[in-house]
Amino acid sequence: MNGSIRSRGKGTWELTVDLGRDANGQRRRKFVNVKGTKSKAQQKLRELLSLDDKGIPIDTQKMTLNQWLAKWLSDYVAPKLRQKSQERYEGLIRNHIVPSLGNIELTKVTPSDIQALEARLLANGMAPKGIESVHNVISGAFKYAIRMEIVWRNPAKAVSPPKTTRKEVEPPVISWVKGILKLAEAEHHPLFPCLHLIAYTGIRRGEALGLRHQDLDLEHGTVSIVQTISRSVQKGIIVETTKSTAGRRVLDIDDMTVKVLRAHVGGQLLDRAELGNAYQDTGLVFPGLLGGTLNPMKLTRAFQGLAKKEGIRGARLHNLRHFHASVMLQSGASLLLVSKRLGHASIATTGDIYGHLLPGWQKEAANNFAKAMEEG
Repeated sequence: MNGSIRSRGKGTWELTVDLGRDANGQRRRKFVNVKGTKSKAQQKLRELLSLDDKGIPIDTQKMTLNQWLAKWLSDYVAPKLRQKSQERYEGLIRNHIVPSLGNIELTKVTPSDIQALEARLLANGMAPKGIESVHNVISGAFKYAIRMEIVWRNPAKAVSPPKTTRKEVEPPVISWVKGILKLAEAEHHPLFPCLHLIAYTGIRRGEALGLRHQDLDLEHGTVSIVQTISRSVQKGIIVETTKSTAGRRVLDIDDMTVKVLRAHVGGQLLDRAELGNAYQDTGLVFPGLLGGTLNPMKLTRAFQGLAKKEGIRGARLHNLRHFHASVMLQSGASLLLVSKRLGHASIATTGDIYGHLLPGWQKEAANNFAKAMEEG
C-alpha cells in the first residue's frame, strides 16, 4: 500500500493512503488530516501503513472504546454467556469503564489509562475482586478485538489488578443445619423438601428450582441436573440449561432424601387435583403455588426466616452448599467425588475452596514423604 503527504497550510498536513480498488474496480483512498510538524505527519503515515501490513482495517482508527464494548457485548458476550453474566458485564461497563475511558479511541487506549482507572476505583473503595472483574472485561474486549483484527495489542495485559484474597469458607455445623430443617419440617413448610435436597446434595439454588419431575429417578435414587432457574433484572425469572458440561450431572441421593421427595411429589399431586384448571403445569418439582416458576428470592427468604427463628443471624442459603461439601470431605469422601457432586469445572476449584477442610491431609502427606525418604 502506498501513501503520501502534502501540506495544507502552516502546521497542517493531509495524508493520503491508497487502499487499492473495490469490487467494481474503483480506486479507494483514505484521507487523514494531521496538525503539527512534518515529522509527526510522517509518523502517522507510517502507523497507517503498518496497520495495513498487519491486516487491520484503517477505518477502525476512530472507533472509541465505548463503541467497541457495545459491539463486543452484542456480538460476543450475548451469544456465549448467560443473561445474568451479560447484565453484570453491562453494569461494569456502564458504571465504571465508560465514564473514564469510553471516549478514548480503541487503538489509543494505553496500559497507563487502565492502570489509572483501576487505581481510582481502589481509592474510591471498590473491593479488589470488583476491580479484577473490571480488568477482565476490558481485557476480554481487547482479546476479541485482536481476534477480529481490529487492534494488534491488548493494553490490559501490561496491567496487574489489585491482588484478591479468597476468604476461607466457614461452613455451618451439623446442629445448625439440622435445627433449620427440623423446624421447616415441623412447620410443614412447603419449601422444606427443597431445602432438604440442597443440604443433602449441595446443588445450587437455581439447580434445585430448575428440577423437573422427569429429572427424578426415585426408584434408583438419582436426580439429574440439566437446567437452572434464576432472576434477571432485565427479563425477570428465566430458565436456562446448566452453563457447563460439569454442571450437567447425575447425583445419587440417600434413602432419607428419596423418602422426602416421594412425600413431596405425592402432596403435589393432591394440590394439583384440588386446584384443577388453575394449576399451571410446568413439570417443576418445586414450583410456585400455582405450578409456575418460583422466584428464587422466595426460597432465600424462606431459609433466612427459618434461620432467624432458630436464632441464627446472617444465614445464607449458599451455606447449605458449603455445608454439604464440608461434611462429605470430613466423612472421608475424596476431593474428586465432592467436585463431581458440586458440578465444579475442575477439581482445582474444589481444592481452592475446600482444601483447608480436609482432615489431617497435610499431616498424612508429611508422614508419607518422611517414610519414602527413610526407605529410599
